[in-house]
Amino acid sequence: MADVILIGTSSLAREAVNVVRAASTLDPIGFLDDSPERWGTLVAGLPVLGGLDSAAEHPDALLLICVTAGTTRSRLAARLREFDVDDDRYATAVHPSVELPRGCRVSPGSLLFAGVVMTSDVSIGRHVMVLPNVSFSHGNRVQSFATIGAGVAVGAGARIGEEATVGMNASIRDRVRVGRRATLAMGSALFRDLPPGETWLGVPAAPVLVEETTETVAPATPEHHHV
Repeated sequence: MADVILIGTSSLAREAVNVVRAASTLDPIGFLDDSPERWGTLVAGLPVLGGLDSAAEHPDALLLICVTAGTTRSRLAARLREFDVDDDRYATAVHPSVELPRGCRVSPGSLLFAGVVMTSDVSIGRHVMVLPNVSFSHGNRVQSFATIGAGVAVGAGARIGEEATVGMNASIRDRVRVGRRATLAMGSALFRDLPPGETWLGVPAAPVLVEETTETVAPATPEHHHV
């Protein structure tokens, strides 16, 4: 059984520790967090052992980055490389209710919650967060640092880009692509490719438009200042 240290102490990390506890090959021993006021405290019954630099003090423990935003997970992984943390230092945490059929692959650093379904030939990249009851179909490709919300349904052959976010209960049509750092809002249905960096929502999903304003804001006078 391998010792595991979780990175972050957010609510997601508190949920993730239960996935790690449920895995028969992993044993969570604590958290790392860069907030000094949390050092020495207990989170979900486990100690906060120190900041990210403390990873070097536990060379035999595997690590698992447990923050929601894929861009933040990517930054944390880059920081940990400064402390000689390579890809082989990361745990792969899969809830025991999840079956991994032959031909499906989950890469190091990824976390799959209970109820995730993979039919065949599904590839999950590094540091991907898959929340409960997500359904993957054959040929799906999920690139590193993506975040897949609870209850998402992904059609056959669809692809989800690096650091992309798919909100809970969204659905993606067969062979559609979600671009890098794109966001599909919760409850949306995607029928065509979502370009990189854009946010789409609705049924069918469409780009979120930011309305321009021509309103002039008067400069504040002294009596309008509030400190």
